[in-house]
Amino acid sequence: MNTQDGGHHDAAVDALAAREYETAGNRYTRGGRRVLADPREGLDPFAPDEKGWIGQGLQQLLAATVAYRVAGVDGRATQRAVEGIAATRDFQRVLDAPGQGACLAEFVADFRVAGGLDGAEAAYDDAAARYAAAADAIDSPQALATTPLFGAAAATIKQVARGQANGEIAIQWEDLHGSDPARAGDFLAHRARFKRQRFAGLVEKAVADGHLAAPRGTTEYGNETHRCPNCGSTDVNWAGTDVLCMRCSTPTEQI
Repeated sequence: MNTQDGGHHDAAVDALAAREYETAGNRYTRGGRRVLADPREGLDPFAPDEKGWIGQGLQQLLAATVAYRVAGVDGRATQRAVEGIAATRDFQRVLDAPGQGACLAEFVADFRVAGGLDGAEAAYDDAAARYAAAADAIDSPQALATTPLFGAAAATIKQVARGQANGEIAIQWEDLHGSDPARAGDFLAHRARFKRQRFAGLVEKAVADGHLAAPRGTTEYGNETHRCPNCGSTDVNWAGTDVLCMRCSTPTEQI
């Protein structure tokens, strides 16, 4: 991570690899709270920030919510979703660059989905409307969409989806964003519309399967020194503190 999370994100990924999903939720929670309190050296979380580094803290709380759902501890998932919504709304008073409020509204909707709360569809509609309202003030929606805040808001749906796609990248940039960046509002609102259609189904499938994949890090196909003891693949993913199977997120063995 690019933020000061005390190593909890990597520990959460290690727990995912061990199929210890409640532990993963705990470590994501601890990491998220640390980032929200002290995101980067010299950066006040309650000061405007055009990059939106606190998004990485919100993302860890969102990943924690999904991990708790997969672990079957729904009460904690609900609590984490409520916590995430409260934190996100608090930061809507702080992050005031064009489009940031809409991205935070997108996070609110994501928390509602991940926690199994009511109101997710209306929350996504609100995010889309906010993007439309901010359109004239956004100079480059493509540049905005690559900032840490927006990257963090896209990370969890990508993580959940890859676990249902044999470890491949299941959601591309083109899936999340509109086709014409000259129409900034539509270009960014497509994120909310896409998630409205897809995120709930992906989360429910992860819960039904009892599996949440590790996020995709640096990958290599046909690695010559590592093999998965679970599925036999030699396609690897450097994530957390270990070399994981790209296909099933199991820690690999050296060969």
